[in-house]
Amino acid sequence: MSTIRRMELKLVAVFLISLPAVAAGEAGPSRPSLGQGAAQAVAATAPAPALPAYLRDRGEGLPTSMFSTYIRRGEWIVYPFFEYYKDDDFEYKPEEFGYPGEVDFRGKYRASEGLLFLSYGLTDDLAIEMEAAVIKASFEKSPADLSAMPRKIEESGLGDVEGQLRWRWHRESERSPELFSYFEAVIPHAQEKALIGTAGWEFKLGSGLVRGFGWGTLTLRAAVDYSEASSSHFDLGEYAVEYLKRLSPRWRIYVGLEGSQDELSLITEVQWHLGQNAFVRFNNGLGLTSKATDWTPEVGVVFTLPTRRSPPRR
Repeated sequence: MSTIRRMELKLVAVFLISLPAVAAGEAGPSRPSLGQGAAQAVAATAPAPALPAYLRDRGEGLPTSMFSTYIRRGEWIVYPFFEYYKDDDFEYKPEEFGYPGEVDFRGKYRASEGLLFLSYGLTDDLAIEMEAAVIKASFEKSPADLSAMPRKIEESGLGDVEGQLRWRWHRESERSPELFSYFEAVIPHAQEKALIGTAGWEFKLGSGLVRGFGWGTLTLRAAVDYSEASSSHFDLGEYAVEYLKRLSPRWRIYVGLEGSQDELSLITEVQWHLGQNAFVRFNNGLGLTSKATDWTPEVGVVFTLPTRRSPPRR
């Protein structure tokens, strides 16, 4: 065999021997890259860690002033709703309507109200709220009332306009409840309208706690009220004991006892969750004491609008 032929065979042999090494060298860098990409894709689509059991009913949000409704950082809540009031033993004095008479009577009160509630989660533990209403109300005085007050009074227009600041200063854990506080201000307007107006500034300062259990979530809260137009100015404000239970991803129920001084009402509610960002509230209030409003049904749709600041849902 010639020398040239032997050199050609050696070159071919070296080439064939080197092929596996070259192939391994070319494929080597690509394999880690593909593995990292796949791992990143899996991580991106992996579900968030499950909520602890004590948050199952309500999630991680901060309690708002709406029963069993919670807000998270960066979220907007928009809640248009309708409320009706029926009270056949509405307590009043003729002087409250601008007529002589300091004796208490019981009349009939009816009202229908359209309201818009807005809230925004400034941080994980701080939220701001605004609420405004348009109302139509009527009142019939007691047959025993012989004052110069008209037998029936009707008023309509702007209802309460109020805002709240809500602050969670301790988050719930396995060993301790959630603690929160709130401050409310009601703007005075239409002082000449005794049925629907607000005679002076009204303020409310309150606190509450929330604790989740396997059988449901309890909330306790109480507040102190200030009313510029009241003779006493400071009074015990709203207090409540509330229960919330998530029955399924679509249904939640609420039961509460809410009062103010000698008024006490039973509040029930069913929530139908249409998806993560909307649910329907069917709320009903029944007066348990004579001074509480007899019946206050409410219905509306809560829209939750997350932004880029909102954390992922769990």
